[in-house]
Amino acid sequence: MMKLPVNYNELSVSERRTVREEYVRLQNGLCAYCGEPLSGEPREDIRSKEITESLFPPSMFKYPVHLHHDHATGMTLGAVHCHCNAVAWEYDGE
Repeated sequence: MMKLPVNYNELSVSERRTVREEYVRLQNGLCAYCGEPLSGEPREDIRSKEITESLFPPSMFKYPVHLHHDHATGMTLGAVHCHCNAVAWEYDGE
């Protein structure tokens, strides 16, 4: 068991993977943003929101599950679908 949340900005790539996997476990495989299984797609209302891909790093859409974090504090928030992560940032400022 690891103590969460942690500061995303202080983690190596492998540590981010470990933290993401721990969130997936704690969330019972469900997205922290939309509540749907991380092994599938986000809810339709989220999938229907258009994403401005140019706002994000090119590698952003390469991975289906992301470690969501607060950009102001760096603290992790949970594991989310890639599209949910983009929607949270672009539409909700998270």
